[in-house]
Amino acid sequence: MAHSLQPIHPVRSLRRTLLLGILLPVIAVVGINTVSLYQQALAAVTTAYDRTLLASAKSIGEQLDVDGYDDAAVLHATVPYSALEAFEADNKSNIYYRVSSLRGEMVSGYDVLPFWRGSIPAKPAYAALVDFYDDHVNGDPVRVAVLLQPVATGDGRGMAVIQVAETLELRHTLARQILLDTLWRQAGLVAFIALVVVLVVQRATRPVRRLSQTLQARQENDLTPLSALDAPRELLPLVDATNHVMRRLQHLLDHQKRFVRDTAHQLRTPLAVLKTQVQSALRNDVEPRQALLEINATVDRAAVLANQMLALAKVEQLRQQANAEVLDWSAVLRAVAIDLSPLLADKDIDFAIHTTPTPVRAHDWMLRELARNLLHNAIKQTPAGSALDVALVADGAQAHLRIADSGPGISPDLAQRLYQPFSAGDVQHGSGMGLAICHEIVQALGGSIALVNRVQQGEHQGLDATVRLPLVQNA
Repeated sequence: MAHSLQPIHPVRSLRRTLLLGILLPVIAVVGINTVSLYQQALAAVTTAYDRTLLASAKSIGEQLDVDGYDDAAVLHATVPYSALEAFEADNKSNIYYRVSSLRGEMVSGYDVLPFWRGSIPAKPAYAALVDFYDDHVNGDPVRVAVLLQPVATGDGRGMAVIQVAETLELRHTLARQILLDTLWRQAGLVAFIALVVVLVVQRATRPVRRLSQTLQARQENDLTPLSALDAPRELLPLVDATNHVMRRLQHLLDHQKRFVRDTAHQLRTPLAVLKTQVQSALRNDVEPRQALLEINATVDRAAVLANQMLALAKVEQLRQQANAEVLDWSAVLRAVAIDLSPLLADKDIDFAIHTTPTPVRAHDWMLRELARNLLHNAIKQTPAGSALDVALVADGAQAHLRIADSGPGISPDLAQRLYQPFSAGDVQHGSGMGLAICHEIVQALGGSIALVNRVQQGEHQGLDATVRLPLVQNA
């Protein structure tokens, strides 16, 4: 029964992340742009209406008369209808005007409009002595244009202060209309951008969904590499990593199947022999002591076989682990040689070992198992009283191990299947898995192994087992 993995943290949607990551900045920019456009439009409206107020003030100034000069001047104002004609189409706003002297004495207009107490800007926006400001009339906010208008006639000369004010209803109405128009346009723009982004994101994530559907539709034991020829460039690392994981899983499954198959095949023979020996002992076909000796030998061979098959499985297990440490191979090799010294003494072998520090990255068990199998095979093949030389040196970027025995070597037929399990062993003395284990260890450590017959002057001298492993630099 399949179980889905429940995430500890909430799962984020790639599409939602892309949509939010694109649309939120767009909406923020559009919002800022909307405010900016509204302010610019409002400033343009204010300028246009201020210009209308100025035109009305100038129209009133053109109809002024004066009697007397300067401080003794008396102003006379006749405000024609045309002066306020620009506002007649508006029934929402109220218009106020006031004509005064510089001293604030009102000549004509509405006295509810306060007299101007300000000053003309140093750089006015128009070629006139004009100022614009905000004020209140009867509690209503107004926009006021004030014009200092020189008045000169044949009877006098003076200066008039002309104020024209307008309430802000029309301006607010127009501003709201501009704001609504701007918002509608920006909303349409955002909707169009959102639609485009959704379509683009949908299209961009389609290969991800198709890849997910492909994986979900696969059989449980289907670990063939993914084919994603139409995948975008950004997905290729994910596809490659997935295929790499699948290759590793396939390798593990193949190794597991091979292990189970070989175990079942190889253990069947000693178990069948053991059963036959027990039955023979029960029938008294052989003497009890002889039967026990034969059973003991069969059990020993089965134990050796089981241990070596477990060792082969352990190599694969350690291959998947990434916590290998840096070890001095020479120290491990000498420790193994000491462990096997009783075998050397039993055969009176002339044993010589020469080592230099060789740091390599490996698991301790791997190095020990590699050295133990190679030395054990060399001791077994070396005739009694003969020489066995071991040398371990640093050769450039590699650690070079050479074990030279004085045995019979290997035949050309055996050399073709030397590292295959159960192919190089003597059924009476081994399982034929030692070299297969060595080969797997060396492959897992990124090195190489070779067994070559040593021939001098046309005569066979023995066998050289050579192993090379990568050195750890600056260890």
